[in-house]
Amino acid sequence: MRPIALALWGLVLVVSTLSGRLELLLSGPFHPLVGLSGVVMLAMALQQALEISRSNNRRPGDRRWNRGWVVSALLAVTVLVVPPNPSFSDLASNRSSELGQEAELDFLLPPAQRSLTDWVRLLRSQPDPELYQGDAVRISGFVLAQGDGAPQLGRLLVRCCLADATPIGLPVRWPTGYQPQADQWLAIDGEMGVESVGGQQRSVVLVERLRPIPRPARPLEP
Repeated sequence: MRPIALALWGLVLVVSTLSGRLELLLSGPFHPLVGLSGVVMLAMALQQALEISRSNNRRPGDRRWNRGWVVSALLAVTVLVVPPNPSFSDLASNRSSELGQEAELDFLLPPAQRSLTDWVRLLRSQPDPELYQGDAVRISGFVLAQGDGAPQLGRLLVRCCLADATPIGLPVRWPTGYQPQADQWLAIDGEMGVESVGGQQRSVVLVERLRPIPRPARPLEP
């Protein structure tokens, strides 16, 4: 059973690499390594299958299966059949949003060309909201639930995989009556405004146009 389990897990890695599933779990530069690991596991499975075949030819009737390998094979089949569908909003609620030194950046891009990530880093580097009032905003992201306030529009930044993901978000003044749903992907056109929260001013996205979009093929950002 061990060669079958190894082959199935190798197939999981190869299929995940070729199908784009890894885009939901792992940063792009690591995808070839995962695919190569899958090929190595398939080769190991073939080698072990040949060794077992030769051993059985010498000792007919030995067909014992290890329960652990059976369970592993069933898990691999489940992963192949059921594609990953992580909740970015739930994951973000358990992660720190601290960007560290990466926040100390300045951007010369025109406002309408800044991504959500660009805006977050710029606002953390130069937080005076008056600097950006009236600037055009064209961003996309998923609805990031906030336990103590209105949902934001968010993204996940990763260096390697979801295990080190850093959630970021922009405050949004949602249209009257609109109820954003956690994890829904939206594209927003509008402008940057200013609002007062707890006696302090901050930048907020004023929505002029909002539309649902499919989750991008590459939802994670470096």
